[in-house]
Amino acid sequence: MSSGKIRFASVALSVSLGVTGFAQEARQLTQADYARAESFMNYNVNPLVYHSVEHPIWMGDGRFWYRDHGPEGATYFVVDPAKKTKAPAFDHAKLANALNAATAASTSDTKKTLTATTLNLSELSLADGDKVVTLTTEGRRWRCDLSGAGVCTPADTPTSATAVAAPRREESPHPAELSPDGTKAVFIRDWNLWMREMATGKETQLTKDGVKDFGYATDNAGWQHSDRPVVLWSPDSRKIATFQQDQRKVGEMYLVPVTNGHPKLEAWKYPLVGDKNVTLIERVVIDVDKHKVIRLKLPPDQHRSTICDDVSCNGGWDDVQWSEDSRQLAFVSTSRDHKQEWLRVADAQNGKVREVMTETAPRFFESGNDRVNWKYLWGTDEVLWFSERDGWGQMYLYDGKTGKLKNQITQGEGNVTQVLLVNAAERVLYFVGVGKEKQRDPYFRHYYSIHFDGSGMKLLTPEDEDHGITASPDGRYFVDVASTPTLPQTSIVRDADGGLVMDVAKQDITKLVATGWAPLTPITVKARDGKTDLYGFMFKPTNFDGSKKYPIVNNVYPGPQTGSCGSRSFTAAHRDMQSLAELGFVVVCIDGMGTPWRSKAFHEFYYGNLGDNTIPDQVAGMKELGARYPWIDLDRAGIYGHSGGGNATAAALFNYPDFFKVGIAESGNHDQRDYEDDWAEKWAGLEVINPDGTSNYDSQANQNIAKNLKGHLLLAHGTMDDNVPMNNTLLVVDALIKANKDFDLLLIPNAHHGYGSATPYMTRRRWDYFVRYLAGETPPHEYEMKPWDKEQEVLHGPAQ
Repeated sequence: MSSGKIRFASVALSVSLGVTGFAQEARQLTQADYARAESFMNYNVNPLVYHSVEHPIWMGDGRFWYRDHGPEGATYFVVDPAKKTKAPAFDHAKLANALNAATAASTSDTKKTLTATTLNLSELSLADGDKVVTLTTEGRRWRCDLSGAGVCTPADTPTSATAVAAPRREESPHPAELSPDGTKAVFIRDWNLWMREMATGKETQLTKDGVKDFGYATDNAGWQHSDRPVVLWSPDSRKIATFQQDQRKVGEMYLVPVTNGHPKLEAWKYPLVGDKNVTLIERVVIDVDKHKVIRLKLPPDQHRSTICDDVSCNGGWDDVQWSEDSRQLAFVSTSRDHKQEWLRVADAQNGKVREVMTETAPRFFESGNDRVNWKYLWGTDEVLWFSERDGWGQMYLYDGKTGKLKNQITQGEGNVTQVLLVNAAERVLYFVGVGKEKQRDPYFRHYYSIHFDGSGMKLLTPEDEDHGITASPDGRYFVDVASTPTLPQTSIVRDADGGLVMDVAKQDITKLVATGWAPLTPITVKARDGKTDLYGFMFKPTNFDGSKKYPIVNNVYPGPQTGSCGSRSFTAAHRDMQSLAELGFVVVCIDGMGTPWRSKAFHEFYYGNLGDNTIPDQVAGMKELGARYPWIDLDRAGIYGHSGGGNATAAALFNYPDFFKVGIAESGNHDQRDYEDDWAEKWAGLEVINPDGTSNYDSQANQNIAKNLKGHLLLAHGTMDDNVPMNNTLLVVDALIKANKDFDLLLIPNAHHGYGSATPYMTRRRWDYFVRYLAGETPPHEYEMKPWDKEQEVLHGPAQ
């Protein structure tokens, strides 16, 4: 092995970081310069945005609640569209006092004293004239009677005299899933599924043959380590759909923590690309009353989903649907390479399975964006089905008995992204779509209604903005939160026809603007082909001077499951891009070809060639911006990213060594063969080993091209990263050493994929690296960024 030179940061002494070749005189940045940059971080600017409406929750009585952040703190509001009223959900001071008293009586922990404006609720329901509040806070569920002085009792405490000693949910290490009627909950213990009766605390073992690596309802394949059961209760709360997860032949991943003594080996099942044996599931239905397991009569299925790289994408079981009478179960099976889907229906009494239909995609199949869009209509034996077969995400109607196509519902350019509501009686579906309107940004979401026969499509949100939609379960109303990357939210309630019902709130950014904050600049550039429009954001210093030359830095995430820039809704901070710009850079993000939300051809552009990483588009876009704006210095181009962005950053420096001068690659999955199997096998297909030992995955492996490095590269990784194991970065380190290349390495002991408490340190080191190597200037010595809790004390005073 040749002797390479490594500049280690944190794990070894760094060599001199001098820079030559810059005509301008080196500038010494000060602590105040960095403090100004930090003032634009999310924990500083987000609290200055008031009256946002995020995640409104509809209640069973036709009202919804949401949490409002104002100058004094948090207020929970209830909105009644029928009465066109909005009011605080409860007496906040009385509820805080009642929770404090209840908490003090049940635990010795008195550190967190609540006030009227510091309540943090994740669940809320109202009863008895809104005087009884059932809520969840800090992982505990309470029932609070506010009719008198205010008394809170644990909502899950058994009520019968025979079960006083039964453990409460908050004392149990086993997260549970509550039945629809609220009387039962199921949880995993010793690889088996157990049931707890909520009224008595009585626990019953439902399965008996679960063993290690072949347990029930578990979700711990690859980088998932959840003990929450993956189940779907039947509507009558008498059956459970789940699976037995088979990992008995699956290979393991190993990590060892940094410790002063004997380390404890962490080992878990982690299938890799190309493995012969990967995780499988055996589907079952459990009859809760009879304590009986009914195995569905079909071979084991792949541990796959139609929308993500896990069998459970959003905490539940997405590709399974019960019939209203709880007698049948519809589900979709996905092939290992995500190219084929099978819609099937099972008899929940005997496990017999019939195949309804199947679809095969040439490259990969998806059923929407972050939500499955297929639905079995039990009343008419029809199927609403999502497909991109015509080049766009469209909805189709099928006969559920014969599996034959009845008609295509949506047509033309633009995608259905999420079907939010189906009115089977009136044969109308309501969906979120993108790219169907001629507007400033094709990523803006709009809401539509359309009849099952494809007629009468109606745009319900006409404003040229991004619309976040939350529909009421009965379909009478929906909350419309509209904004753009540069314009704050306006939140209203509309009726099913899109008519205005009432105003809810408007974001107030007065205090934010008073700090000197300025909005980003939306950009449009051409892709590598010189024809396709690409969209993104540009961030300039707030003290921008058009007579100067600024280095340009690209914050990249290549996809294919998402893009670099993220949501088009308003937010005060976009990661650290504005903060970095404040230090004297122009910072950009560009959503390149190969990312979602556009056409199918756009999304699958570099299928099978993950080494592309959209970098040719990033380079083309940056060059166009450089030609357009004389204040951009293309001779000083940098790039950085995390995870897939770390992969893309290293690939950019290795493939375009004369263009990119500086890169920071954080926690990159530099060779997909050392990453969890499902992700890459979806986006690049199964690995094929040629007779000469080469592989169709060779071109995406960054270690194979590391010898091309010319610029400054900082590699960073957490040593306990259970998502992208550290070996991914060490493969590149090994190749760079063998090629006798200088580089920098920052290993963060015991950090996972996110850097946790070391995030401020990593951020500061990132800024230092660009300031020193790209700008040719000197950063302040060991500037200390303030963690979130300290910032909260600055903004809102010390914790009570």
